[in-house]
Amino acid sequence: MDGGRPSRISFVSALPSSASPSTRRPIRELPDELISQIAAGEVVERPASVIRELLDNALDAGARQVTVRLAAGGVRLISVEDDGTGLPRDELPLALRRHATSKITSLHDLETVGTMGFRGEALAAINAIAELSILSRFAGADSAFLLDGRTGELRPVARAAGTTVEVRELFFATPARRKFLKTDATELAHCIEAVRRHALARPEVGFSIWHEGKLVEQWRAATTRDQRLADTLGDDFVKNSVAVEHAAGPVRVSGRAGIPDAARSRADQQFFYVNGRFVRDKVLAHAVRAAYEDVLHGQRQPVYALYLEIDPARVDVNVHPTKIEVRFRDGREVHQAVRHAIEDALAAPRAKDAGDALAAPAEPFFKPRALPEAASWTQPAIPFVAAERGLGDAAAMWPAYRDRSAAPVSLPTAAPAAPAFVAPAPVPSAPVAEGSWPLGRALAQLQGVYILAENSQGLVIVDMHAAHERIVYERLKTQLEGAAIASQPLLIPATFAATPQEVATAEACAAVLPSLGLEISPFSPRTLAVRAVPSTLADGDPVELARSVLAELAQHDASTVVQRAQNELLSTMACHGAVRANRKLTLDEMNALLRQMEATERSDQCNHGRPTWRQLSVRELDALFMRGR
Repeated sequence: MDGGRPSRISFVSALPSSASPSTRRPIRELPDELISQIAAGEVVERPASVIRELLDNALDAGARQVTVRLAAGGVRLISVEDDGTGLPRDELPLALRRHATSKITSLHDLETVGTMGFRGEALAAINAIAELSILSRFAGADSAFLLDGRTGELRPVARAAGTTVEVRELFFATPARRKFLKTDATELAHCIEAVRRHALARPEVGFSIWHEGKLVEQWRAATTRDQRLADTLGDDFVKNSVAVEHAAGPVRVSGRAGIPDAARSRADQQFFYVNGRFVRDKVLAHAVRAAYEDVLHGQRQPVYALYLEIDPARVDVNVHPTKIEVRFRDGREVHQAVRHAIEDALAAPRAKDAGDALAAPAEPFFKPRALPEAASWTQPAIPFVAAERGLGDAAAMWPAYRDRSAAPVSLPTAAPAAPAFVAPAPVPSAPVAEGSWPLGRALAQLQGVYILAENSQGLVIVDMHAAHERIVYERLKTQLEGAAIASQPLLIPATFAATPQEVATAEACAAVLPSLGLEISPFSPRTLAVRAVPSTLADGDPVELARSVLAELAQHDASTVVQRAQNELLSTMACHGAVRANRKLTLDEMNALLRQMEATERSDQCNHGRPTWRQLSVRELDALFMRGR
C-alpha cells in the first residue's frame, strides 16, 4: 500500500481469470442451437413478442379469423389458430429452419417488402427457447400434418384448412430469461395489446383471445375501419376524434385524430401504421406533436390511430429485429404530409358539426361606437377596429413588438389616437331558424367573462377572451402565411462551439438555411458563426435558434422551428389584443363573436390549448334539476 491507495496487484488479482489480458480464446463457429438462442433474444422479449410474430404469419397467409389461446399469461401456452392457406407437408420442416421464408427471394424483394414477415427467423428462434409444434393443412390437401419442433416428427392429423402454431413453456431452454418476466396478469395485458395492434390494422379479420379457457377479448370482422376503432378503443374514441384524409405526392395519410379535449396524461392511445405495420418512429411522432402544438394544452398526449400508405420502395422496414422501427427515404416528405394531414383535420371548427350551414355571413366584431360617458375601461393593445381593416400590415408589427417586456403596442392603423367603439346598427330580432347557427343565439353575459347562448341542443357557454384570442391569432397567422422570411444581418456574428453533427448539417443544408432567414457558416473546424437571423426574431438568442434549427434539420423539417417562434410572438400579441374580462358586450357583439368562432379555424381552443366553449345539452340540464325522475 502507498499513501492509503490499494496496490495494483490486489486489484488485478480480483479480476476473473477470463478477464486477464494474457488469456486468449480461439475463434470458433457458434453451434446452430446457440445461434438460434441469440437470435431469440433479439426477437422474443416476452410472450407478446411471440404472438406478434405468429399473427404476422397468419395475416400473410390470408387468414380471415384468428384465435389466440393462452395459459399463464402466455408463459405456459401460446396457441395461434388461423384459417389461412396453410402449409404443404414438404414445407413444414423448412418452416423451422433459420432464414427459410416464402416472403422474399431477392434483394429487390427485400427493398420492397409488402408482407408482415420476411426475415425467416421467428419460428426458428421460438423453437430454440420453447416447445413448438405446427399443425397445418394446405388448401386442397387431403389431410393435415403435425410437426414436432423438438423431434422433427411429422404425422397426419385431422384439421380444417389453416394453421395452428402451439408454443409451450416459453424460455424453458433459457431459464435466466424467464426470471425477467412479469406477473401473469401483466404478460396477459401485453399479449392483448399485441393482438389489438393487429386488429386495428385489419378490420376485415376477426380476432378472439382466450385465457385459461375463458374468452377475454373478441373483435368480430368489421366492414369499416371506424367500426373496428370503436370496437377496440371504445365509442368515445370515435366520438372525440376527427377523420383524417390527406394525400401528398406518394404519401397518403388516413385514420382518426383525437380532438384536443380528448388528450390524455399518458401516450397509451397512439397507434401509427405504415403500410399496415404498427411502428414507433421519431419522424412520425414529431410530426404528430407539431400538428397538435397550436391546440394542445401543456404536456398532454394526443390520441390517434393513423395509417400511412407509401410505396414500399420508399421505406425500409429491415431496420430492427422486432420490425417495429422503419426508416424513410425522404423523412421530410413524410413529416410534412403527416403534419398537414392532422392540422387540416383539426382546423375545422367543431361547432359546425352541431348545426347546419351558417345562416348569414359573420358581422365584423366590435364596430366603432360611441363610448358612454359612464363607461370606464382600458383600451386593448390591438384595437378591435383593426380586425375590420385586416389588422394592418402584420410585418409592421414586428419591430415594435420584439421587446416582449415593453408595454403592449397599438397597431399602426389610421384609427384615431383614442378610438371609440360604436355598436353595429340594430339588427331586427327575427326568429332564428332551428339549428341554423351551431353556437346558437347569445342570451347574456356572465360575470363579464362568459357568453351564454342557446342552440338547438341546449346551452352553449363561451369564454369570450379565449375565443377572441384565437380569432385574432388566426388572422395574424394568415397575414404572414406564405410571406418570405426577411433576414437581418448581425453586426457582430454570434459564434459557438458546434458538435461535428451540427457542422456537417450546416454545410449540407447551406442552401436551405437562407430560406429560413438564417445564415450559418463555419468559422473554424469546430466553430459555427451565425451571421444573419430572421428579422422577426432579431432580439432573440441567435445561438439557441441556430442550434434548434440545425437539430431539426438533422432529423425533421427545420421550418417548424422558425414558425414556432413566430407563432409564439403572434400568440402573445393576440392575447393582448383580445377582449378582456369584465368588458361589457352587447347582444349584437356577442352574436358577432359567435359567428366568427364558427368561421375561424381551430376556434375550439385558444392559443394556449384551453377550450373556448362548452355545450350543455337539455338532457344534461334536466339531470341537474332531476326532471323526469
